[in-house]
Amino acid sequence: MFRAETYISRRSRLKKTIGSGLILLPGNDESPMNYADNLYPFRQDSSFLYFFGLDQPSLAGVIDADSGEEIIFGDELTIDDIVWMGAQPTLAERSGLVGISKTSPLSDLRAVVDEAARQGRKIHFLPPYRPENKIALSTLLGLDPAVAHDGASIDLIKAVVGQRNYKSAEEIAEIEKAVNTTVDMHLAAMTMARPGMVEARIAAKVHEVALAAGGNLSFPVIATVHGETLHNHYHGHILERGQMFLLDAGAETAMHYAGDMSSTFPVDTTFTDRQKEIYQIALDSHLAAVDMLAPGVTFEEVHFAASKTIAAGLKSMGLMKGNVDDAVEQGAHALFFPCGTGHMIGLDVHDMEDLGEVHVGYDGKPKSTLFGLKSLRLARTLEPGFVHTIEPGIYFIPDLIDLWRGEGRFKDFIDYDRVDGYRDFGGIRNEEVYAITERGACLLGIPLPKTIDEVEAVR
Repeated sequence: MFRAETYISRRSRLKKTIGSGLILLPGNDESPMNYADNLYPFRQDSSFLYFFGLDQPSLAGVIDADSGEEIIFGDELTIDDIVWMGAQPTLAERSGLVGISKTSPLSDLRAVVDEAARQGRKIHFLPPYRPENKIALSTLLGLDPAVAHDGASIDLIKAVVGQRNYKSAEEIAEIEKAVNTTVDMHLAAMTMARPGMVEARIAAKVHEVALAAGGNLSFPVIATVHGETLHNHYHGHILERGQMFLLDAGAETAMHYAGDMSSTFPVDTTFTDRQKEIYQIALDSHLAAVDMLAPGVTFEEVHFAASKTIAAGLKSMGLMKGNVDDAVEQGAHALFFPCGTGHMIGLDVHDMEDLGEVHVGYDGKPKSTLFGLKSLRLARTLEPGFVHTIEPGIYFIPDLIDLWRGEGRFKDFIDYDRVDGYRDFGGIRNEEVYAITERGACLLGIPLPKTIDEVEAVR
């Protein structure tokens, strides 16, 4: 955890922003895998971590915005717990490390919430995303679990986003630590991948690197020769000559800050001419996006710079045609680039996605409903302290190609006969993490090889 002053300052700012009412921030509980004592790895709620820093299950934090009182609710370990887990600091000792002087049994939380409700005070809580927290909130507040999400405090959502979106120097240092481990994960994959190898071996090696660094994965590994499936978590294919391998993987530090990077490389030791042509267009779009990064620029502009570079490159190959600006404005390029150019990253790999992209990535403005553009997670004006990914890509998705061709969609911009020759090509993306600074943007972590020559040198 960070110094106590960090958490004290965060809570103080939150109280000032909210102004009045009771702020209720439940932590996460353990989650059984297939019976009560066989558990999934515990992961604390990120907003609870941000304000309270305590990485243990079955806790709840309450911040009184009127009186300033702060309480951690939780139960002390019993002797049975200690027999199985070893001696642990008391809840009071742990809470003291983050500047909380008052603790209380979890059973006392109901009385505090009931008293606030009796007084007609506003009880602020964030949208619950775990079933157990939905049930807990329904019990505490008398809400239907099915609609507990709807009762979340918009004021609290905006206040939390308004703090967590701006990364401090100590947070950026922690993210950079995660990114450096992530680079090691990708280099390990680039070095070991060979024809005849099953994808699972590479996924296992990547996970090993994250664990050995003292953390874990920040999300399930994407390690596949079928990169055209954007979130492909199947690892059963055998690598074959002539294919490309796409790895999207990230490390999470012991403090739960995330890294997230993608790399694409040939299963052979060198790219084919056909692979080089598409790969270079994808890389050019990546560099075009990076060149746009600066305070005051909207990320939507960054996305369009990447999109137009892809459309222009594919037009030069004869896969697209017509006016590039018109093609991108109407969304024709989304046949090859149906997703966004990047997303915020921090304590979550898609930072605060549970609080809603419209607040995190759009500053309250509505999202587009256009195919491709609707998947852009970040569009708002960039500001110093923002940390986000850059990850445009090119994908040849047979089902999407068939659907659009069958519907006669964008015939003025897409040469479907030529596109058919790439149905088996797969997908490409490179991904890096950038921090926005007062003067521009800064790449976080050690650079990962991404030019054709650099990748082939590693292979």
